[in-house]
Amino acid sequence: MDFEAMRAGLEQAVPFNQHLGLEVVELAIGRAVVRLPDDAGLRNHVGSQHASALFAAGQAAAGAALAATFVEHLEAVEPLADGAEITYKKIPRAAITATAVLAATPAELLEELERDGEVRFAIAVGLTDGAGDVVADMTSRWLVHRES
Repeated sequence: MDFEAMRAGLEQAVPFNQHLGLEVVELAIGRAVVRLPDDAGLRNHVGSQHASALFAAGQAAAGAALAATFVEHLEAVEPLADGAEITYKKIPRAAITATAVLAATPAELLEELERDGEVRFAIAVGLTDGAGDVVADMTSRWLVHRES
């Protein structure tokens, strides 16, 4: 699979992510890394990265990991965000890296999708600053079902 072409396509696919300047920097089956730039327009009232921008970076990373995992089935399935939780741990300064990793294997997810017509699962996302310190942890839940 040409993940480089997919990476570039994902960056163009969601206008809101373009607005934030999110960059997909790594993509593999079950894993994605998204970078949130350090931009004055993304800061909050105390000068740090805005909580909403962190959430968007985490959700974008989770969505990219999902897309890479289901890449051979994307035309036949519909992925939908099903919920999310985020815990803020440290004031986020500078550029932020959101790393999303699926807990289940692609084979497990595809087996359930084939058997039940849909699959629900969570993707863990860690958000770190330039020093590698965790600024937030996120769980993004998804529902993927076969299109009728």
